[in-house]
Amino acid sequence: MRHWTENAGIRVLIWLLHLIPYRWRVPFGGWLFSRLVAPVAGYRRRIRANLDLVVPDLDKAEKARLVRDVPRNIGRTVTELYSPDDFLAVARRTEISGPGLAALEQAQADGRPAILVSGHFGNYDAVRAGLLHRGHRIGGLYRPMNNRLFNAHYVATISRIGTPLFDRGRRGLGQMMRFLRGGGTLAILIDQRMGNGAPLRFFGHTAWTALSAAELALKYDAALIPCYAIRRPDGMTFDVVLEAPLRHSDAETMTQALNDSLEAQVRAHMDQWFWLHKRWKMPESAHKQVARTKEQTP
Repeated sequence: MRHWTENAGIRVLIWLLHLIPYRWRVPFGGWLFSRLVAPVAGYRRRIRANLDLVVPDLDKAEKARLVRDVPRNIGRTVTELYSPDDFLAVARRTEISGPGLAALEQAQADGRPAILVSGHFGNYDAVRAGLLHRGHRIGGLYRPMNNRLFNAHYVATISRIGTPLFDRGRRGLGQMMRFLRGGGTLAILIDQRMGNGAPLRFFGHTAWTALSAAELALKYDAALIPCYAIRRPDGMTFDVVLEAPLRHSDAETMTQALNDSLEAQVRAHMDQWFWLHKRWKMPESAHKQVARTKEQTP
């Protein structure tokens, strides 16, 4: 019943937003999320806690701005993703630059797979949308929504931006492997806490990070390319940047380089990263390992 209610409420809100022209819909979606959703859901408190942890010396006025503007970017992003036709029109006009673009084109010309890695930053799907429009074969990896009723609508919506899409279940991961072996390019986000990941560094603190992108790059000899869609000051358009591909070494070194790349982009555009993630929380498995270590220590 809760899933049905949540699904109905979200679907009605999306329908109402679509009564507004896109040029006003996106800013209004940002305002709605920042002013109404974030305070009620406790997101402002979580954003402030993350900022206090990793940038404790941040100016109070700047911190207050970020607590307000980070949810605004999230609201704009969600509104854009649920406006796929309008969003695609913007993506077609998006400039794509950086040394990774030539590396990606060369990999696809050679039939070699590539992995584009980003985070919940700017509007990450503008990378995939822009490259698909230019004829690149890009597959996306996504985490299914907990609400199964809404997940069907979510997948149908993001599929209109482009396919193929692979969920994180066993079947989806198997399809993804075959896609990479066939020389496809995979787009993946790695900036959420992963309980079975490695304890790497992000903003100077331990952040449990999935090694999967680097492991796949090593397994399939894929080009590993950090990429970002940076929202412009107008709030509606983007600059897509593909950085130079990372040198293959070992999974932890390569993943730390991905964390460092994302951190540099976030520091340059602090209001464009999704600061509401529990990025630095120690997973339960790590707590148990620490407890076992203490018990075994004489």
